[in-house]
Formats: sequence, C-alpha cells, structure tokens
Amino acid sequence: MSNKSKNNNFIINIKSIYILKQIFDKIKQRKFLELIRYNKFIQNRLNKDINDFIKEYSKIEIELIPKEKIYGEFINIYYDKTYYHIYFNNNKKEMKRNFISEDDYVRKIKIILDYEVKSLFTLFQDCECIKKINFIKFYRNNITNMSYMFNNCSALEEINFNEFKTENVINMSNMFDGCSSLIELDLSNFNTNNVSNMSFMFYECFSLKKINLINFNTNKVTNMSFMFRGCSALKELDISNFNINNVNFMRNMFYGCKSLEKLNLGNINADNKLLQTDDIFFGCNRLKKQEKGKAKKNYKKYKK
Repeated sequence: MSNKSKNNNFIINIKSIYILKQIFDKIKQRKFLELIRYNKFIQNRLNKDINDFIKEYSKIEIELIPKEKIYGEFINIYYDKTYYHIYFNNNKKEMKRNFISEDDYVRKIKIILDYEVKSLFTLFQDCECIKKINFIKFYRNNITNMSYMFNNCSALEEINFNEFKTENVINMSNMFDGCSSLIELDLSNFNTNNVSNMSFMFYECFSLKKINLINFNTNKVTNMSFMFRGCSALKELDISNFNINNVNFMRNMFYGCKSLEKLNLGNINADNKLLQTDDIFFGCNRLKKQEKGKAKKNYKKYKK
C-alpha cells in the first residue's frame, strides 16, 4: 500500500472517530439511555461504504437487554474503537430519527463491533443499566485484552457466552470485578491457554453462587491474587484442573468467601516460585476441616 493510501485511510479514521465522539458525548450529556440506529445518514457521515460494515468474518455482535427504567451509559467508546453500530428493536420512526426520548423504553439493543480492534478493555465498565448481555456473533480471534470488561456492571444478572472467543487473550484481570448481581457464570467454553493475569477476576461478585471453570487452562497464569475475594455467596468451587506452577501471586485469593463449604483443589501444589499467599483463606469459616487441611498442605507457603 502506498503512503498516500495509508494517509487517506488515516484521515478517514480520524474523521470517523471525531464524529462518533461527538455523538456519544451528546448521549452522555443527556444523562439517560439513548441509542443510535445505524442508517444512511451515519454511514454517509462516516464516509464508508456499506460493504465495509457487513463482512461477517470481522464482526462482533452483542445484544444488550437494559434494566427497565434505569438509564445511563451502556458502552465505553475509546479513540481506537472506530466502528460501532448500534441498533434498537423498538422502531418508533427510527426512535425519532437518531435518539429516543426519556419516556421510551428500549427492550433490546444490538451493538456491532466490526473493526480490527485488539482490546475489549473496560468495554462495559461502570454500566448500571444492563440486565443481560448476549454474544450473538464473535467472528474475530485477535482480541488480547479483556481486563475490566464488565467491571462494576452492578445491574448485570446474566451473560451468555455461547459465541465468545478468548484463545488469544492475555489479560483477564478484573474482568467481572464488581458484578454484584451476577448469580451464575458458565465459562466452560473459555479458552485461557494464553492468559497470564487472572487477578481480581471475580472480585466482590457478592451474589455469585455457581461458576463453571472446569476447562480453565492456567499454565501461563502468574497472578491469581484477589481472584475470588468477596464471593461471599459461593458455596462450592472446583479448580481441580488449575495448574499454579508459574503463579507468583495468590494473596487474598479466597478472602471473604464466607459461604464456601467445598473447595476442590485436585492435586494443586505450590512450588518455590509461589511468593505471596497471604490471607489466602481468610474468612473462609465454613470451609470443611478436611478441605482446609488439604489446602494448607498443598499451598506450602500458606500464611494465616
């Protein structure tokens, strides 16, 4: 590609970013949930051909179900995320062309991310208005960062990960941190072969009662500190498949898991690389003596 072509693409991208920033700044200023329907007007403003937006191989499609009568920011827009397209189901004359009114309640939102972004960092951070998230299509495997992706989504009750790719993700730290309304998480289809950081991953998920991590590969993980801290409703946890040979930090890992009665550690052993295990089981008062004894034996550097 010539330098001239590259420069032209750069100009188009800057123009697109600037226009989308204006649109979303307007949404945030009005302080309630508003949606933009992707249409010819926006397409023309972005100066892109429709074919650039419908290539299935590069599409990530997410459906959001808002919590009724709660309005607020529902997605974070960053400068490196150029092509977002947002649709809504309730077509009241295209929700008055571009925006909905404060009295309208949108039951479903569809967001399409069809650009070559490599990070979903903080994508839904601090959203208080999403009740459910469905990943309908996830046709890209180039995502490397999912840290803080759902951080502080305090109203979020359910996430459907049936269509979700994680094979190249390196960082999952704080991914569900502060998701205080989540009751169950099925992460059995997560590919964590390349993840190195799982610290604070489920931190203060107070309502979480069931979590499926049975297929987690932790061979490359170096940090598990605070991973389940504050999961006070969790009664059982099976991490028998975890490999902690490369883990250096596990402090506060189960801190405050006061309902935890059964912890399946399998044959987990901590070797000399494990440096920090301070207060790893602090507050786990219901953990059976047999389980706790096994834990103390296996985590050789465990400290009270």
